[in-house]
Amino acid sequence: MSSISANAQVPPKRRVRESFDRSAASYDAAAVLQRRVCERLLAGCTPRSAPASILDAGCGTGFGARLLHKRWPAAAIVGVDFAPRMLSIARHEAAVCVAADIEALPFADQRFALWWSSLTVQWCDLRLALAEARRVLQPGGEVALSTLGPETFRELREAFVGVDSYRHTLGFSEPQAVGEALVQAGFSAIRVEREAVQLHYGDLRSLLRAVKEIGANSVGDDGRRGMLGRKAWQQVQSAYERHRTVAGLPARYDVILAYART
Repeated sequence: MSSISANAQVPPKRRVRESFDRSAASYDAAAVLQRRVCERLLAGCTPRSAPASILDAGCGTGFGARLLHKRWPAAAIVGVDFAPRMLSIARHEAAVCVAADIEALPFADQRFALWWSSLTVQWCDLRLALAEARRVLQPGGEVALSTLGPETFRELREAFVGVDSYRHTLGFSEPQAVGEALVQAGFSAIRVEREAVQLHYGDLRSLLRAVKEIGANSVGDDGRRGMLGRKAWQQVQSAYERHRTVAGLPARYDVILAYART
């Protein structure tokens, strides 16, 4: 998404849910970036007092809930995700797990002191998710969220130029759009940060397999449905090899961290 109103590129919810359900068993072993971003998001989260109640919006398998519990052991943590198999694993980490869409939360107004969401809102209508965050937060409540920016997977997009006209990645939000969405939702004391993270792989197949194993390979109706032909695949591999470093083939992640309060 290049702006907060450009939500047409978000994949259909059913397809996203199915993708994450399929990847639940392999997720934790492959979620290297997700763990790193969770840790960084928590490091920058400095609420004015220890939150008594926390909503982990898009909790996945519960890694974020584990970190939150370690930092604030007295907090009541509720994990929400719409992929049931992810929740079956997260139940070991969060006191309560609820199958729900973070765009339409099944909670009363002003229920939580902290709304936390790491690498989830890129799959959502950002405006709806933040409106719900604002609704369920108490006065003086805090938001901590991470998402991905437009430089994410830039090498992959470049490798497909001239090969086909399909979309191979999500459309990601600019940091400014995230800040504007927080303002429109009614938040203040907004702080938005941006960091570049690179992971490296031995070859392109390994890189794409890692993306698939965390369920992040659904890009919507404009994505390719069938397999690439051999010649096209070789062309993509050759184009991506131009980015190789001593560490391997890079996968670029443009990480956005945002904090705000009601």
